[in-house]
Amino acid sequence: MKKFVIEREIPNIGTLNSQQLRDAAGKSNDALAQLGPEIQWQESYIAADKIFCVYLAKDEEVIQKHAKLSGFPATRVTEITSVIDPTTAAQ
Repeated sequence: MKKFVIEREIPNIGTLNSQQLRDAAGKSNDALAQLGPEIQWQESYIAADKIFCVYLAKDEEVIQKHAKLSGFPATRVTEITSVIDPTTAAQ
């Protein structure tokens, strides 16, 4: 599977409380269950009006299907081609 970062523009997402975030995660998980093993949610980063999600997926099409089923927009989908971190400098 390929790795993608999904930028979702959602006004005031950064103001949601923990229960609202749990509900949102549950909605996403329900959509993932419908789509099967072709897509996996790894993690998400929440900012004021955006959420950045990291997914493993067969292709962008299944990510768009997830966006429709979950109700969370996929404003921009970008395939991740490489990953670096501080240890990369030592290699």
